Amino acid sequence: MKTFDELYAELQAKAAFPDDPGNTRRLLDAGVHEIGKKVVEEAAEAWMAAEHEGRERAAEEIAQLLYHAQVLMLASGVKLHDVYERL
Repeated sequence: MKTFDELYAELQAKAAFPDDPGNTRRLLDAGVHEIGKKVVEEAAEAWMAAEHEGRERAAEEIAQLLYHAQVLMLASGVKLHDVYERL
């Protein structure tokens, strides 16, 4: 289990390595537009899971949504404090 802040730190570390073969690097290389499409897709899946599939499935989809939102943050230069200032 990790916190929102811990996930962001982990993703920042992955973003620092352009040769990382993982999904985070692939998404960052694809750019904001492609990451944004994934955020929209994951938001819809989270909604449908919450509506029709129960708490556990909704939690899985929301976790994926948060991951993709943070990748979008990295790709667009948004820091955690930028978001926290607006909460």
